[in-house]
Amino acid sequence: MKEFGGHDRGLRQDLLALDKLLARRRALGQLGAVGTSALVAACGGDGSSSSASTGTTATPTPTPSATATATPTPTASATSASCGTAAGETAGPYPGDGTNSSNGITSNALVASGIVRSDIRSSFINSTTTAQGVQLTVTLTLANVNNGCAPLAGYAVYLWHCDREGEYSLYGLPTESYLRGVQVTDSNGQVTFTTIFPGCYSGRYPHIHFEVFSSLANATSGRYAVLTSQLALPAAACSAVYATSAYSSSATNYSRVSISSDGIFGDNTTAQMAVMTPATTGSVAGGYTSTTTIGIAT
Repeated sequence: MKEFGGHDRGLRQDLLALDKLLARRRALGQLGAVGTSALVAACGGDGSSSSASTGTTATPTPTPSATATATPTPTASATSASCGTAAGETAGPYPGDGTNSSNGITSNALVASGIVRSDIRSSFINSTTTAQGVQLTVTLTLANVNNGCAPLAGYAVYLWHCDREGEYSLYGLPTESYLRGVQVTDSNGQVTFTTIFPGCYSGRYPHIHFEVFSSLANATSGRYAVLTSQLALPAAACSAVYATSAYSSSATNYSRVSISSDGIFGDNTTAQMAVMTPATTGSVAGGYTSTTTIGIAT
């Protein structure tokens, strides 16, 4: 038996020493087991802990967000509402074709040479007198209400009205032929006349007569008009023009009449009068410009 501590104390002492040695080794073994378990735990050795600490975190699937759909801008398209129809009106006691005689004279300007013109301020039959007054440019656009308001090219428009004193050529002024003319619509369905601002005579609201024909041939024959109507001059322009000395005879007449009291315009609808009252801009000094679109059912 090996010595312990350098002294031989007999068998009993040796057995006690051996027993202590074995106890110590068991203790060290248990301590080693504990240390190994702790180390494994720290390194994620436990299945459940490993899953918690090293498992892949699921990335949330993005919820599709609502994409703002741009509302399409409506394409501007002509409709029947944008080319309303005018009311059919009488040609009046002073029709454009001169079929009502005056002082025993009947004169049809439509069949006269020179009636096709854009500037209608001068006479062209028996004189060359130029009507005086505030300049007015009138542009009418003809549109087909049965075809998406497509422009009506090749139509003819006959336009006429009284002078600043309220007189009509061929009638009250039988030797004059001014303030009458015919124009043919272009590819845009438009005609333009250069004239003067008409006066206001007793009993009528200020107005301009016009007739529409499907062709120049029909117009210059003086027959087959597809529309006979009138334009009403806007109140603001009338008030400004009739306040001038050149239109003094019109001021009193204008103060006694309105569109609603007028024997021709008074029974028209609001929609009809919107078409028959042209948009008008300008001034007495610089002249006025009037425009409107007339729907024609073809």
